Amino acid sequence: MSVPEEHRRGAPRRLRFAIVVVSTSRYRALQEGREVPPDITGDIIQALVFGAGHEVVSRCVAPDDVRMLRDILKAKMARGVDAIIFAGGTGLSPDDVTIEAIRPLLDKELPGFGELFRHLSYNRVGTAAMLSRALAGVRQGVVIFCLPGSPDAAELAVRELILPEVGHMIKHARERRGHELP
Repeated sequence: MSVPEEHRRGAPRRLRFAIVVVSTSRYRALQEGREVPPDITGDIIQALVFGAGHEVVSRCVAPDDVRMLRDILKAKMARGVDAIIFAGGTGLSPDDVTIEAIRPLLDKELPGFGELFRHLSYNRVGTAAMLSRALAGVRQGVVIFCLPGSPDAAELAVRELILPEVGHMIKHARERRGHELP
């Protein structure tokens, strides 16, 4: 057995995900009953999660609002999810507040996630990869990811980083906290 296989042994196989697409314009349009274009990023994330044999138990759109993002995080955790993916609000605009909302709530941050994401992104978009503030961490045994809102960036993160390791992350996050794995 290889080292990665040995480390992953005992990781849960079927996980419960929540997806939160962070977009103030999309959120406002939905609240006002206006027509909203398809949510390509959310659709890609959901398809990849389902395709890997996991379950999406919740999917919503949220505005770039620190308090609302924190409330959503807590509500999704109360539903017993294993992982939460926030897509959007990670850029440099003053309106991009996903990182500011989520980072202070993490028990542990996983700096390697952002580093690897930017490395992989660099191979696709060049130096613009440094503009991403992609983030991952753990809160009370739940793994949380904050991704850029672009469909290509979200697909890259989910396909190449999240799905291969999320079970392994949850295994370690919970064994140290005394949580039982499913």
